[in-house]
Amino acid sequence: MNADNPIQLLQTGFRISLGATASLIESLQDSQKREEILSKLTNSEFAQLTQEWAEKGEVTEQEARNFVDSLLSQQSNQTPGETPGTSGTTTETSTPAASPDVQLELQELTAQIAAMRAELESLRNQDSQSSGS
Repeated sequence: MNADNPIQLLQTGFRISLGATASLIESLQDSQKREEILSKLTNSEFAQLTQEWAEKGEVTEQEARNFVDSLLSQQSNQTPGETPGTSGTTTETSTPAASPDVQLELQELTAQIAAMRAELESLRNQDSQSSGS
């Protein structure tokens, strides 16, 4: 990672946060996972843990992007008279059906990711304009 590039630094920080959040949720659901994470924190393996979180955040970001893309493609494939959920298209078999609460939470998280991406792009544009002057 290039620490001189603030956009890359922000993106890595975002991915670490996303990965840490995913790990936190996993640890709440699985006591063995919780013990593993706590032992890494107490054994001063923080650098390794942040690397894992960054990787997990990148995967989670890609999964969220794929989920949103599939939602958008389903929505665009619906005819104007159809209501959501009644279209003739089927979801991918590898994607399990989620409860409405989970879907709503994913949509909210995806909206937050989109807002962060827009902010990163804005910062990137400002950075390129200021360095080009």
